[in-house]
Amino acid sequence: MTETTILANATLVLSERTQHGAIHFENGVISRIDDSSAIPAGAIDCEGDLVMPGLIELHTDNLERHIQPRPGVDWPHTPAIIAHDAELASVGITTVFDALRVGSLVSRERGAREYAREMADEILAARKAGVLRVNHLIHLRAEVCSETLTAELEKFGPEDSVGIVSLMDHTPGQRQFADLAQLRRYMRGKYGLTEEEFLAHVDIQTALGNRVRGAHEQAAAAAAQHLGATLASHDDTTADHVAEFAAHGATIAEFPTTTVAARTCAEHGIAVMMGAPNLIRGGSHSGNVAARDLANDNLLTILSSDYVPSSLLSGALILGEIWGDLARGISTVTRTPAEATGLTDRGRLEIGARADVVRVHRFGNSGAVRGTWVGGQRIA
Repeated sequence: MTETTILANATLVLSERTQHGAIHFENGVISRIDDSSAIPAGAIDCEGDLVMPGLIELHTDNLERHIQPRPGVDWPHTPAIIAHDAELASVGITTVFDALRVGSLVSRERGAREYAREMADEILAARKAGVLRVNHLIHLRAEVCSETLTAELEKFGPEDSVGIVSLMDHTPGQRQFADLAQLRRYMRGKYGLTEEEFLAHVDIQTALGNRVRGAHEQAAAAAAQHLGATLASHDDTTADHVAEFAAHGATIAEFPTTTVAARTCAEHGIAVMMGAPNLIRGGSHSGNVAARDLANDNLLTILSSDYVPSSLLSGALILGEIWGDLARGISTVTRTPAEATGLTDRGRLEIGARADVVRVHRFGNSGAVRGTWVGGQRIA
C-alpha cells in the first residue's frame, strides 16, 4: 500500500532557488514537487515555513559529550548513542558521520586510549537494531602523532560504513598547534601540567610525530581507499600542507586555519569545510581564520556543526544572509556535503531523491525545526 505525505503551503528550498509550493513523497522517496498554492486534503499545511533537504553532518564530536557528560564520567554507551541520535533529529540532521579518533598513545600516563573499534561496533549495532532515527555513518579521525594508528585502522573493513577518513596531525608545532603558546594554554588548562611537564610533553610528541608522520599519512590514505571512504585533511595551515594531502587524494579540507590554505584548496578543487560555531561566534575560538572571512571570499563550501549540532541550521541561514542567497546557504549543509562524500541519493529536493526532509520555522537567523522526515518517515 502506497503511503503518501504532502507538505503544502511551504517555501521550498531547492538546489539553486526557493519557491512556494508543495512536496509529495511516497514509499521513502520524493515523488512530486509543484508550485501550487492549494492545500490538498490530508496535506500538512506548513504555513509558509521553509522545507529543505535533511541536513548532512560530516564531522561532529557531539557523541563524546553524551559519553562523557562530566570529566571522568563514562556514561553507558548505548543510551548515550540514542540520546545523541535524538538530539540530531531534533535539529534537522538526517545523515551524520560520527567522528571517532583512531591513533592512541599507549605509553603515556595522560595518553589517549583506543576506543574507535568498540564505539563503531556499538553505533552499528544500534543502527542494525533499528533504534536510531537518523542515518549514521562512521568518520575515522586518523591521528598521525600516535603509536597505534596503523594497527587501529586495520581493524576496520568495507562493511563498517566508514564514509570519511581524515588526517589529523596534532604534533606540537604543526597545523592547529603551530603556536606553542596556544598549545600551552590548552594542555595546562585541561590537564593541569606544570611548565616542566608541558615542555617534556612537547619534546616527546615532537619526536614521535617526526618519526611516524610519513608512514602514518600513507597508512591513512591507503585505509581510505580500502574502505571506500572519502579522504579529508585537517587544519591545513600552508599551501604546502594542501598540496601534500591533495597528492594523497584528499578531496575535503576540514577547518583550514588560514586564508592561504583555503585558497589553495580551491585551486586544487578541494571542498573547504568550516565550523558553524566559528561563523556564529564571529571567529575561531583558537585564533584561526574566521569562517565569515572565507565566506566573503567565496572559499567556503561545507559547514559542520563540530561540537554544537544546532549550529548547523543557524550557520546555513547566516550564510544565506551573507551571500544574499538562501538556497546557496542551505546547500552548504545539504547538497555540497552529499556531493563531497558520494551520497548521490540525498541532499536535494528533487524527484527520486530520498525523502529526507526538514520543515523549519524561521525567525531571524535562527530556525525552529517543526518536523524531520528520514526516508519518508517522520522522526521528530
